[in-house]
Amino acid sequence: MGAAEKLTRQAVVDKAVGLADADGVEAVTIRRLAQELGVTPMALYWHFKNKDLLLQGVADQVLAEVVTPEFDPAAPWNARLRAMVEALVRVLRRHPSLTSIFPMIEKQGVESFTRATEVALDLLSQAGFTLEEGYFISSHLLQGAIALVDGQPGCPVRMSESEAAEWRRQKRLALESLPADRFPRMVDFAKTFEPEPDVERYYAFGLDLLMSGVEAMAAQRAPSTATPNSAT
Repeated sequence: MGAAEKLTRQAVVDKAVGLADADGVEAVTIRRLAQELGVTPMALYWHFKNKDLLLQGVADQVLAEVVTPEFDPAAPWNARLRAMVEALVRVLRRHPSLTSIFPMIEKQGVESFTRATEVALDLLSQAGFTLEEGYFISSHLLQGAIALVDGQPGCPVRMSESEAAEWRRQKRLALESLPADRFPRMVDFAKTFEPEPDVERYYAFGLDLLMSGVEAMAAQRAPSTATPNSAT
């Protein structure tokens, strides 16, 4: 049996994710995948008729981790919603180049996206939001998770330790060169570039920020079932 006969949909998606991790989403093309898998492009068209559907398949695999059986169904709505957002952030951190996929695809064609949205809408309904409001919130949470990963502090990827230190030094010097009388806070902020950034604190703070807004709005609508500081 040749490579084309052995090729599975899962193998294609796994290779696409690997290519995106290594070289960015732009590298994920039918031709490049066929080369990597040792098959002709026609063999891939059996599983994905075009690149759009291939990217939907990649997104489907990524988002499948957002709703899992491990989530406690008895937990308060806000604890379960935060767990979903945390799961999304975790998978995007592992595959940061995939953050650019979501604006490129028709998300309603991705089953795991529809399933995650259904769960989020149900949780937000429990919090007192209408379905329309719930969709607004779930969309903002998705975009917020993407923005968190895209905005992760630190130097560009694939830098050595010494290169990263120099990158931070240049950033610090650029801020310190600003007129202190006009930008005192920015000049003072330059000091934060001296040590390596605390990435875990960045993500914890960002998740708190995203969820606190949802919880505050829910508290204004109805008696909340949210637990205080459920995120920590």
